[in-house]
Amino acid sequence: MTPPADTLTVPTESHGLTMRNSASPNRSWKSRVLPSSKRNATANNDHLSREHTNGSRRSASAKKSAWWKTRLFSGMINDVKRRAPFYWSDWKDAWDYRVVPATVYMYFANILPALAFSLDMFAKTDQSFGVNEVLLSSVLASVVFSLAAAQPLVIVGVTGPITVFNYTVYDIITPRGTNYFAFMCWIGIWSLIFHWILAITNSCNGLRYVTRFSCDIFGFYVAFIYLQKGIQVLTRQWEVNDASAYLSIMIALLVTAVAYICGIVGQSSLLQRQVRKFIEDYGTPLTVIFFTGFVHIGKMAGIELLKLPTSKAFFPTTDRGWFIHFWDISVGDVFLAIPFAVLLTILFWFDHNVSSLIAQGTEFPLRKPAGFHWDLFLLGLTTGVAGLLGIPFPNGLIPQAPFHTTSLCVTRTVSDSDDEANKGHTRRVVDHVVEQRVSNLAQGLLTLGTMTGPLLIVIHLIPQAVLAGLFFVMGIQALEANGITLKLLFLARDKHLTSKSDPLMRIHRRWVVWAFVGLELVGFGATFAITQTIAAIGFPVFILLYIPMRTWLMPRLFTKEELGILDQPTASPFTMESVGGNHGEDVVHPVGDGSGVLDDVERGERKSTEGAGQGGMSASRRRSSFRTPEGVEMDSILKP
Repeated sequence: MTPPADTLTVPTESHGLTMRNSASPNRSWKSRVLPSSKRNATANNDHLSREHTNGSRRSASAKKSAWWKTRLFSGMINDVKRRAPFYWSDWKDAWDYRVVPATVYMYFANILPALAFSLDMFAKTDQSFGVNEVLLSSVLASVVFSLAAAQPLVIVGVTGPITVFNYTVYDIITPRGTNYFAFMCWIGIWSLIFHWILAITNSCNGLRYVTRFSCDIFGFYVAFIYLQKGIQVLTRQWEVNDASAYLSIMIALLVTAVAYICGIVGQSSLLQRQVRKFIEDYGTPLTVIFFTGFVHIGKMAGIELLKLPTSKAFFPTTDRGWFIHFWDISVGDVFLAIPFAVLLTILFWFDHNVSSLIAQGTEFPLRKPAGFHWDLFLLGLTTGVAGLLGIPFPNGLIPQAPFHTTSLCVTRTVSDSDDEANKGHTRRVVDHVVEQRVSNLAQGLLTLGTMTGPLLIVIHLIPQAVLAGLFFVMGIQALEANGITLKLLFLARDKHLTSKSDPLMRIHRRWVVWAFVGLELVGFGATFAITQTIAAIGFPVFILLYIPMRTWLMPRLFTKEELGILDQPTASPFTMESVGGNHGEDVVHPVGDGSGVLDDVERGERKSTEGAGQGGMSASRRRSSFRTPEGVEMDSILKP
């Protein structure tokens, strides 16, 4: 998409603002200043200059496209250069009410699933990993990425896939008599090396080939992992007795229903906006607190329920120190850790980058640049440190990462139409995202505080059934927003009652939709099936193979128009500048007409008119500041 003829793009140092030209759209400044004789000469010179410039760019592009040629470190350096000018604003912009509920929400959304994953690893690794190990891993990741990452909105912590990886390695290694923690440490060290090699060689440029197709498959898989873990937690309740198991099932279903309803109320038209927003922001943590106490009412108090196992404050679960003696292992096992480290690196390269892409998806009007290469370097660092500390390896979280961005969205009310039939009908749209580092850092520091003795006692009071319910609601919410689910619902609807405005209705060959969804479900099924076997650590390889299939094979089966409707880039060209843009697209910044109207922009409970006039601007042209370098208010520039 190219800028319309009646817009003038003003080059600024870092803002890239657009303003409307009041003069004739086809007249340049030269046509108004130079005499006609000189205008022709100038035009010819400009034409030759443009031809020369375009030729130089094509030549440079041809040289750059050679896959065997790469400028080492260039990706990381460019990421830092792009993001560094916004570092101070990342802290200054945190002075916003949306940061408070986002911090509270992400604290619970991160820590509670992590605690449930710790329960899973505690049971399947002979108590090698417990609550403190998982909490410390989340703290390490949040502090490093909030302070130093180029994408601070991405929540990093302990995920379902790494849980599967940890206990699968345990099942393979311990029968050989190998020191498990030393072996995991070497996996972390080797993986650090591989991460850094990938970051230095600009491997994240491959993300330009990753579309919603692969992201939806992986997101669908992670959602089912959440549902599976919730069921596994409930099956353990029969270890006590039948009454405990049935009460746990009831509690889990009630937690799921109440937390899910809180999300529905937040998006509905019920109650006042402030009340709805409070329920949406704090409904999940309040649900956990309520049902933790609910089990002590009446006869339920006499039924024993399994709680979350905890250990001494700030100490490992097992009798060991925090520093792993990685030398207590044979040389053969050191090199045996290499293939495991390769699989871990593949998992993290894909999992973390997909989390970053989804957290910065096209639905979010982000203003600040991204940086994938630098963040991959940081991920290698946290992986190596986690191995030395004997804690689970942290990486980008799905669905928590996009949930974090969603919780930081500031919305506004717009009118759908001005005609008499629809007059007064309004809807809420996202105006901008509060992009900052404080919410990620704050939820990490709250997690660190959770490792203290008093809070560990409180955590020990939470029934495992409540955690199972939280697994269910997060899995359902992740499935609800997934592209595979949306396409399945389209196929299940009555064709004659489906809205004509649905983009999928523009696909005349209906079998194309079935084939596309079928390929996605095959990818999900194969990935999920592998994780149920001893070969579970190899599950990311299958999804990774789907990327070249989508890039080079599927265009032979589907038309360009069909793929344009069925599949889309995950992030905007602005976000993808770090990796050279999306495949098959030019890195251009579309501009709007500046005609958007802002009504009651809301920052949680506080209303403001800040940002009026931005409605017509593309997300890719927005920046963190609302002033040009000359100090002119942006609103006044955009007025016609």
